[in-house]
Amino acid sequence: MANAFFSDLLATISERGRTLLLRGDSADTKRDADGLIELCGALLSGRGEASGTAMAREVLDIYGELDAAGRRSFFEGLVRDFGPDRERLAKAIEKWRAKPTDEDASSLHFASEPRRQELIRRLNRAPGGTGDLVAMRADLLGMMNGHTDLAALDRDVSHLLSSWFNRGFLVLRRIDWSTPANILEKIIRYEAVHEISDWDDLRRRIDPVDRRCYAFFHPAMVDEPLIFVEVALTETIPGAIQPLLAVDRQYLPIDRARTAVFYSISNTQRGLGGISFGSFLIKQVVEELRRETPKLDTFVTLSPVPGFMQWIKQDRDLPLSDEDRELIKRLDDPKWFENPETTAQLRALIEPLAAHYFLKARTPKGKLIDSVARFHLGNGARLERINWLGDLSPKGVRESAGVMVNYLYRLDDIEKNHEAYANDGEVVASSAVKKLLKGEGRRLLDMRLS
Repeated sequence: MANAFFSDLLATISERGRTLLLRGDSADTKRDADGLIELCGALLSGRGEASGTAMAREVLDIYGELDAAGRRSFFEGLVRDFGPDRERLAKAIEKWRAKPTDEDASSLHFASEPRRQELIRRLNRAPGGTGDLVAMRADLLGMMNGHTDLAALDRDVSHLLSSWFNRGFLVLRRIDWSTPANILEKIIRYEAVHEISDWDDLRRRIDPVDRRCYAFFHPAMVDEPLIFVEVALTETIPGAIQPLLAVDRQYLPIDRARTAVFYSISNTQRGLGGISFGSFLIKQVVEELRRETPKLDTFVTLSPVPGFMQWIKQDRDLPLSDEDRELIKRLDDPKWFENPETTAQLRALIEPLAAHYFLKARTPKGKLIDSVARFHLGNGARLERINWLGDLSPKGVRESAGVMVNYLYRLDDIEKNHEAYANDGEVVASSAVKKLLKGEGRRLLDMRLS
């Protein structure tokens, strides 16, 4: 209620300020990239609060009307024309060199700040400005695509968004069938791991006694879930997703639940890319679940492996025989798993490859290839189990040969596991996974994998 009142108040201020602007020269503003850059300069010139709020809203509205070329031109203008005040910065550097003090260091810090950072702060004052800036960064990320000319702008935007979306500002809310329909609709649309087919499918995931869904929200974007996690309460650690999502499954009485399974985590705002909420989300959800259901003693994921098939097909350094490579071609058949003989042959080949993928495979920069693995291991989880035929959906077969994995969050070991991964790049894994890496019981993959 307080947040809604504040938003209405800002909107009223903005509209009154807009009226003042329209009486002046704002109505003559060119509604293109050049006109937008001029308006940004005026916004930084320091008008009153009401007119400044209205002008910020005007900037965001005009930006929304630009096509892709206009938006890129606008971004280039921000890089070109809204950097640090060079004269002020030169004086601060000279003063620091003459007599370095804490006060001069502070002056140097503020003098070096690009003017576009203050511009972005002022744009954030507009009603709905935070959400618009998140959407604007999504446009920016789409245009960068490996190019560095807009990198300085992105650093400034992401720096401010990281502050505004600090964990201290985020609110955890449980999503259930009583949640407003506009938010539930976004859960359906944003689900990025296991597609939600319709409202009935959504209800099966959030309404039963053995299912949970939680999301982080920000006070400036009250109807926009930033990230959400779907949870299944089970008796034991599951190895496949289809039984968890089955239409006709039997609900588990809550007093028999011992395991919480995080089977889908979806980020919803591309403009917040690189600003991590996931680790905070999991830790807070664990706290909520333990408080609500004290008998829970195991917390695991059931995670997809979206890049596994691509890695198998593109990595030419894997020590595979010609016979192995011919066998791998059978994975191109979307129904290969319906043939028991083929399935057995592929399992003997794929499981050790999966262990190698998770424990040994690295990018040219030395990072683990799998982004899901980097996320969970970085949060202190342990690679617990590789699940053969864990996901037989068309997407799971196509992207991961049906493989899924469990990451175990053992609360007493989280900090130790995190330090091992962060400091030494060590993948903490169960003995079962390590045995797969050695290729035990397998005749085709030699010991060069270990």
